[in-house]
Amino acid sequence: MEKGNFEYMGNELSLFKDARNWKSYFSSKIGKYIAGDVLEVGAGIGVNTEFLVLSGSSIKTVTLVEPDPVQANQIPGNLSAWGGEARVVAGTIANLMEEFDSILYIDVIEHIEDATAELQRAKEMLKPGGFLIVLVPAFAFLYSPFDAQIGHFRRYNRKLLRSELPQGLIRKEEFYLDSMGFFASLANRFLLKQSAPTKANIQFWDKGLIPLSKVTDVLTFNQFGKSLVGVYQN
Repeated sequence: MEKGNFEYMGNELSLFKDARNWKSYFSSKIGKYIAGDVLEVGAGIGVNTEFLVLSGSSIKTVTLVEPDPVQANQIPGNLSAWGGEARVVAGTIANLMEEFDSILYIDVIEHIEDATAELQRAKEMLKPGGFLIVLVPAFAFLYSPFDAQIGHFRRYNRKLLRSELPQGLIRKEEFYLDSMGFFASLANRFLLKQSAPTKANIQFWDKGLIPLSKVTDVLTFNQFGKSLVGVYQN
């Protein structure tokens, strides 16, 4: 494993580690774009990777970049269910020189103050025809103390996400996910005002609301949700 020296201060990775329904759901929506040489940026402790790679096809290599070396050290242990091999880099994409077919940012760019520069570098690392895949928290009016606590600079809508993308990318898909989670976040933001979800909250959301969102997202044509997904081609 290649080394870095960043320390991540958020605690949501452990909170959301067991949200398997959610991870399976969003991964299934982007799996057709995950192939070839795959790079996951800001992989955390690697708890999304299993779902992402199992949803993909014809994957040749997997590279996981995580700037916090403490978190990066936990990645191999969280890949056991998948059983595949991945190169782990404790650093940033500035440490990489190769090109990739798929580059993923799953709940990452909201943590980066200058997301435009980050995504420009990612575009330069995409092979011709490669895909940049981004999942971010949606809607500024849902920004809560929990967002601030875990280092989110912003929440997104389509317009803001597009404004941070480098020129030259072709928009393939943009859609919202987790419409039931949207209402739960709305209720917390303006009524409950919890500073952070509990493990019980996460279990209720993942096991109760996500199965409902799979239905209501279709019925509402993915026009709103707790998260926004964007897929762009080089």
